Amino acid sequence: MLEASMRPDGIVSVVVPCRNEAGRIDKFLRHLLTQEDASGGQIYEYLIADGMSDDGTRETIQAVADHDPRVILIDNPDRFVSSGLNAAIRAAKGGIIVRMDVHTEYASNYIKECVDTLVTTGADNVGGPWVARGDRYISRAIAAAFRSPFSAGGAPCHDPEHNGPVDTIYLGCWLKSVFARIGLFDEELVRDQDDEFNLRLVRSGGRLWQSPRIQSWYCPRSSLSALFRQYRQYGYWKVRVIQKHRRPASLRHLVPVLCLAVAATGWVAGLVHWSLGLLYVGLLGFYGLLSLGFSARAAYTSGRELLPILPVVFFLFHAGYALGFAAGLLDFVVFHRGVRPAMTVLTRPLENAALRKVMPP
Repeated sequence: MLEASMRPDGIVSVVVPCRNEAGRIDKFLRHLLTQEDASGGQIYEYLIADGMSDDGTRETIQAVADHDPRVILIDNPDRFVSSGLNAAIRAAKGGIIVRMDVHTEYASNYIKECVDTLVTTGADNVGGPWVARGDRYISRAIAAAFRSPFSAGGAPCHDPEHNGPVDTIYLGCWLKSVFARIGLFDEELVRDQDDEFNLRLVRSGGRLWQSPRIQSWYCPRSSLSALFRQYRQYGYWKVRVIQKHRRPASLRHLVPVLCLAVAATGWVAGLVHWSLGLLYVGLLGFYGLLSLGFSARAAYTSGRELLPILPVVFFLFHAGYALGFAAGLLDFVVFHRGVRPAMTVLTRPLENAALRKVMPP
């Protein structure tokens, strides 16, 4: 536990990367500016690193900043999350850094609980459970699947009741000195930069702590195609993280691609002999039964109307990640070639643009 004399006083810096979030930025800023005060009397500053938005997001942020000096607009010309976070952290005046994202909703005491947990635990990075909540049929189904161990592999960060050490944190809260000690976020990584940072932090002797008192609700993708692209990128860049550190943060990160390898091997074996083909069909059937079972369980808690689409959602979680991981192995490990353009396209702005086309102003 940090002694009271060690507690960073003065300013808590909230860093927010964003790009083309016109549909969400107003609501986010309203909630941001009404967060409860910190227990230690620190004041907040809000550094929003905008990736050169062209949909009105920048203008909205600047209009608020013109009337509230706590809000500071930071340029992020590279447009990626990691570069935006780093730009905001470099500009931060506070001794404590809290990360927030526009596509997440927060309890009114979110920042306060982050700071209190950081102080009381003495951990190097703290955060709350990664809980998803959707507002439309597809996003509700994705949120239901997201909560299931069948998609997350039983990761503690998805357990809303877990209070203790974890191997990764959603968003995060740190002493600024942590970045001076181990460096900033890796700007090579379009995805998985938070997992890489947490792995680097743990390997340096740092400690990650999750508290259920830190409450937020992640807004998942609202289309199946966006979900597939998102998880394909997660799998792809996970290979680069593992390559950099020569180890995964958790063995669960390898499970989807191992299942893909087994499926591919089984298909080839089935061409060799019919008995092996039956084994392959049996494996597919086993996966199907697992998917149906976990779908029924998720639908029971989240809504029976979601049952027809949940097996598809689970499959896209698994297939997207596994195919992305396989592509990453080819590009980073086997052929040592450049990054595929599709793996650098940010999926959230694409989705936001698509929604603007189909939704009335």
